Amino acid sequence: MKKVKFIIFVFILLGMEINAQDFHLSIYDAGPLFLNPAMTGIVDSKARIHAQYRNQWSSVAFKPFTTALISADVPYGKWGFGIQIINMNAGIGNYNVFQGLLSAAYSISIDKNKYHNISFGLQAGITQKAIVSDLYSFDNQYSNKDGGYFDKTLQTDEKYTAQAQILPQVNAGILYFYSKQQSRINPFLGISAFNLTHARETFFDQNNYLPVRIQGHLGVRVNITEMLYLLPKVLIMGQGTAFEQAYALDAGYYLKPGKLFLLAGYVLRAHDASIASIGVKKEEYILKFGYDFNTSTLQTATKTYGAMEISFTYMFGKEKVKKLRHCPRL
Repeated sequence: MKKVKFIIFVFILLGMEINAQDFHLSIYDAGPLFLNPAMTGIVDSKARIHAQYRNQWSSVAFKPFTTALISADVPYGKWGFGIQIINMNAGIGNYNVFQGLLSAAYSISIDKNKYHNISFGLQAGITQKAIVSDLYSFDNQYSNKDGGYFDKTLQTDEKYTAQAQILPQVNAGILYFYSKQQSRINPFLGISAFNLTHARETFFDQNNYLPVRIQGHLGVRVNITEMLYLLPKVLIMGQGTAFEQAYALDAGYYLKPGKLFLLAGYVLRAHDASIASIGVKKEEYILKFGYDFNTSTLQTATKTYGAMEISFTYMFGKEKVKKLRHCPRL
């Protein structure tokens, strides 16, 4: 049955206008270095470690699309330094993207009370992309014999010049945030740009260049009471002809003031998915779980099933650190 669903899934894809874009995450602000390089080191602790995993299309695909991310960053005065590693795998041909990045950010306060802050960030590293071409099947390998099947011994006429390549990767970002803890509202606004090298990526001898991805995110934390806050936020991305909008509302409720609170969130990704998330935050760690319900034209094949995602953040030395900049109140 899964094979039948996958065939339907492929035919729907072929009937759509496909716009290439980078992999993305639904709980997009859980990983700070993934969202904006300017968030490197902006944390109320001595160090922060973050891990995130996403599994998509398991209801229809023979091999689900997966994304695994791990990052670590530390503040050092006005500076922040970090590292991020991502591995993404998609489809039966083992299309794989491995990315390793170093990140640095510098932040300044623009008022005497140090409530209004601006941070500038830069990431640089490499991206390796690879496929296993022998795993793919093509229309000229299809045989009508015995009810029809793919004969992998037949020539495909596909001329691969490489099955792996290494590309330079450079990203940059800027972030404004208001950090006064006693304030009723704490707004923030960030803009970032990815793939600034505009690298040539192709497994054939073609002039195919990776488009720059521009991303903007903004929001405001509203402290309703001492026990409850709301966080409306927006994410907008553009890459080549691809465009994405996500509108979200997060909430946090303190179960034990200052110690433990419950997290909940909802994201509407326009014409694509509805995402619900739950989580907990307890002093030095944050755990979130989210699920995508597919709302695009693919729901005919997926039956609204989309992706599962989990994130975990751990902050070292949180209670011992004093006089650190308060992080954007996400």
